[in-house]
Amino acid sequence: MIRSSVFSALLVTWLSTAFPATQQSLSAQTAAAVSAADSIQVQTPTSGQSLAQTQVETQVKTQVQTPEPAPAQSPTQHPSQAAIPVARPPVPPPSAEDLADSLVMHQRYQEAIATYRKASSSAAIWNKMGIAYQMMFNVNEAMHCYKESLKLDSNNAQVVNNLATIYDSEKEYSQAERLYRKSVKLDPDSAMVYKNLGTNLLAQHKYSRGWDAYQRALALDPEIFEDHGTPQVQNPASITERGAMNYYMALGCVRIGQTECALQYLRMAIDEGFTSPKKVASDVAFASLRDNADFKQLLASQQNAKPEQAR
Repeated sequence: MIRSSVFSALLVTWLSTAFPATQQSLSAQTAAAVSAADSIQVQTPTSGQSLAQTQVETQVKTQVQTPEPAPAQSPTQHPSQAAIPVARPPVPPPSAEDLADSLVMHQRYQEAIATYRKASSSAAIWNKMGIAYQMMFNVNEAMHCYKESLKLDSNNAQVVNNLATIYDSEKEYSQAERLYRKSVKLDPDSAMVYKNLGTNLLAQHKYSRGWDAYQRALALDPEIFEDHGTPQVQNPASITERGAMNYYMALGCVRIGQTECALQYLRMAIDEGFTSPKKVASDVAFASLRDNADFKQLLASQQNAKPEQAR
């Protein structure tokens, strides 16, 4: 089912550690992209699993694995010739931060927060706690944690982005825009933040500037509109605002040659009243789709649906 009523919150570089991307078929990727319509992403800490976190998972697996049987000894083999087991160095215990990261992997956010509090205070720990609170829809505590993180590291572009998503979710668009612009100044190569800024501007009916931000995001990462399995927070935008976002998402899909993605966003944009089949048919931005049978069918079905909806 297509859901355009969510802001997908890609938490900057850390949830990609906790939730490694899985391989998907092309059709599955397209469906995921559509589910991320009008999304705003919370950034997670640096991708790549730490050695300590890997050890946590290894220790868990070791607890459930049974020992392998010793190899059978040949009747002619002397006991002294048997293979001598190699001593392995002891694995150091995982840190509180690694244990908390593991708990987040299993969406046990409350336990994760309690465990993070046992770790040494740092900008990274406060950011991770903010993300966990945001996943529980506790925006007040999430905002507090992000602000505490910025007190320790005021120039962390990821945390600035994450704080901006809180203001976006509360419809404080101007404050969110200011933070997104600060974030892209700190990290001008972040496609994610440009995408978030574009969505924010569209919500404020600044369509031209929003589309410019989307184009910048696409130039940095042609796959930025795809959903990579990141958490989501509720989208406060009105139906008309979501229609605008879906329309410009369709433009973005056309630009990178994803026809199916463009058609599904167009369908939502028409359903939400931002545009009409007649306007779409005459829009030069969609000229490349005019000979596409599915595009023709979409416009025809939407055109026929309007009189029925009016009755």
